[in-house]
Amino acid sequence: MSAFRAALRISRRDALRFKGRTALIMVMIGLPVLVITAVLTGAATTSITSRDKLDSTLGAADARITTTPFRTPVSQRADGEITNMRQSQSPERPWTPAEIGTLLQGRLLRYQANVVEARLADGYNRVDVFETDLRDPLTRGMRRLVEGRFAAAPGEIAVSPALIDRGVRIGDTIKIWRPDRTVRVVGVAEHPNRPGLREMLALPEGLLPHQNDGNDSGWLIDTAAPVQWPDAQRLNKVGLAVKSRFMIERSGTDSSGPRDLHGLVELGVAVVLIVTETVLLAGPAFAVGLRRRRRELAVIAAQGGSGRHLKTIVLADGLVLGGAAALAGAVLGIGAGLVAEWCAARWLDWTHGPADVPWAPVLGVAALGVVSALTAAIVPAIQASRQSPVHVLAGRAAVDTPGRAGRPVLGAVLVLLGLAATGFALHRGMLSVALASTLVVFGLVALMPWLVQATGRLAGRLPLPLRLSVRDASRHRVRTASATAAVMAATMGAVTLGIGLNSDYVDQEARRNSIVPTDTLMVRAWKTDDQGWARVRALVQQKLPGVSLVNGLDVKDAQGEPVYLNLALPGGCTSPCDPRDFPGAVEVADEEVLAFLQKRRDPQAAAALAAGKAVAFSPGAVRDAMLTIQVENGDDKPVTTLRVPAVAAAPAEAGQTGVLIPPSVLTQAGLKVLQRTFYAAYTDVDDQRLSTEIRVLIGDQAYALVERGNAENRFVTLLILLAAALVLVLGGTFAATGLAAADMRPDLDTLSAVGGTARVRRLVVAAQAAYISGLGALVGLVAGTVSGIALTWPLTRGYGGNLGLFNPGAPTIAVPWLFLAGVVVGLPLLAALTAGLFTRTRLVLARRVA
Repeated sequence: MSAFRAALRISRRDALRFKGRTALIMVMIGLPVLVITAVLTGAATTSITSRDKLDSTLGAADARITTTPFRTPVSQRADGEITNMRQSQSPERPWTPAEIGTLLQGRLLRYQANVVEARLADGYNRVDVFETDLRDPLTRGMRRLVEGRFAAAPGEIAVSPALIDRGVRIGDTIKIWRPDRTVRVVGVAEHPNRPGLREMLALPEGLLPHQNDGNDSGWLIDTAAPVQWPDAQRLNKVGLAVKSRFMIERSGTDSSGPRDLHGLVELGVAVVLIVTETVLLAGPAFAVGLRRRRRELAVIAAQGGSGRHLKTIVLADGLVLGGAAALAGAVLGIGAGLVAEWCAARWLDWTHGPADVPWAPVLGVAALGVVSALTAAIVPAIQASRQSPVHVLAGRAAVDTPGRAGRPVLGAVLVLLGLAATGFALHRGMLSVALASTLVVFGLVALMPWLVQATGRLAGRLPLPLRLSVRDASRHRVRTASATAAVMAATMGAVTLGIGLNSDYVDQEARRNSIVPTDTLMVRAWKTDDQGWARVRALVQQKLPGVSLVNGLDVKDAQGEPVYLNLALPGGCTSPCDPRDFPGAVEVADEEVLAFLQKRRDPQAAAALAAGKAVAFSPGAVRDAMLTIQVENGDDKPVTTLRVPAVAAAPAEAGQTGVLIPPSVLTQAGLKVLQRTFYAAYTDVDDQRLSTEIRVLIGDQAYALVERGNAENRFVTLLILLAAALVLVLGGTFAATGLAAADMRPDLDTLSAVGGTARVRRLVVAAQAAYISGLGALVGLVAGTVSGIALTWPLTRGYGGNLGLFNPGAPTIAVPWLFLAGVVVGLPLLAALTAGLFTRTRLVLARRVA
């Protein structure tokens, strides 16, 4: 039997004997494989091509002809998508089936699609409508009938399962607004590529009027011969586009791989970081196996096994466990990806196609898992080949040999190179910052054994539990450094992304360019009388009971038609001007509106408004205490220009811009000011649905809008980062703490024998976890802060070739202090608390060796 085969058998037997350690290693290696495989599978299944959509688009037809409003030539791709269309002065008359028949012979079936507002149990909702006779064999496969039947007469509809989830049932009647109709539900049918779509299915013109306005409408056609490119060109000349089954089936598919050097570099950085983190996490777990098998390996060495044989046995552990973990992770990842994609398509209305597993990337990820396992087993394998059988069989504790003097130097050089590269990458983009940060990570990984040894010298000044833990960690610094480096890398990544993304959100909020603060509802109606406006106010008060409404003002011309106020840019504004000074609305406001928008009472701004001066939240718009307002009425009448004295005032938030005009300025210009706007400090409302209900009540010229900031998105993003850091930090800490507890068992038993209580044993293990996670978190905080601040340049300021190397400009830097406290302080405390609670305190009696 060959040595390699014997090593595999020994590794398989050892894996089955120590199931807990085996499960730990397989989770460390297989979890990244599972996650990446699930993402790849879900993305491939969600990304559908024109070929995947043939059934939902064409059914059993040979082609789908799409009409346009004009009979002018169009250009299209092979998949039928229009790329260019010339417009004429006015829409042409609709096409007739007889005219289509002269261009392309075959049986025609009319279809059209649009969106309507339907009144459901919770109010008006936007619902897609698709109209065709789905009973016709030509539509086979376009929709899957789930229950009931398809529409057979005008006024009947089938609905999608997403509407069933909203409370619609077969036999119900639904009121439609624009067009005003009432329809009855007779069936349930599902879109094959969008199972979460809210859709109604009716006969042609059973719900919608006849369309010839550029919306999706036309004919399905069954032809005797395939529709080819010359046929499409002939239809394009008269303003028709065509989706042909023949052309789509023979068209090429897009490659899903990276297409340029930038994409390849991104992929390479991701692979390197994933392998590094997996190795750092799995390394302590392999070291656990080595500690437990020291006696077995020593016996093999005593019987004539060479160091090479011992190294092969430990590397075989990496191959066996890595192969099993990669296989399990790939299989479970494929299943998880398909299930997650189906749930997302069903509940989030994602696109959905046939199950698609990208085998080449999946197999590559699985191979990456095996390579990670073998790499993680290299250091334990070298240690196994160098251990002394005499010391092991005599029961002496294993202590790491002193590291080479050059290793700290290499780490320091890599860190310095990474910092220099980070300074260079400030104006080169996010990928350059990531590459520079990767150098810093490798440098800190190389420095970590030295840092562990250096901090170990401080153990004499610490309390007893922490002193024992730090000294033990320093003695076994290879084991400790691997786990600490894993914690460092995870913390550095979380801190980098946390600072970068939080700064990006703050910068976006500062560039929001809205005159109202966040969490503000604004309702406005243009063409309505006082009675209509009173009905709007009553409706909003009914929807938002107890919410205070602040009356706003609107302006009309002498004939009662609405006019639009625009802020003119001051003359002479060149590159020193900040563009954030100028965009924003011009609103008519009194003192109450001013106080609402500023969220405080500003006596100076209120006095200026009362004196007939404008109040500008955009200071750059004011020149020589004046600003220019353009009055437009939306038609061909000349634009009126008003010069208004103005003062600048501080808004409630940095993202607010615009100008407030007192009513007196407009009335002096011959305009009318009416109450047709109000504001409310309220966000828990579906503004789109409220807009529909207001338009149903008084007509189209009205809307409701909630100004939403990025606070919720920022909270969710930081929470996801914290969860990812939690998994990695606790995983690395518990792996190393479990190994330390196994190595320290004789010391802990001796401590108990001389009077140490169970609480002391728990404190020692908890201190070991706190030391590992705390040291890694502190180093990761320092490195992550540097790379996170560097990331703010490409995220918040942009980059380009015209920026100087040492003067890249000032970015927006916003440090999420609470998030950093959770990562750097909260996670180590959680790791220590968990390790202390689950420590075995029972004294294990040692067997006497004769």
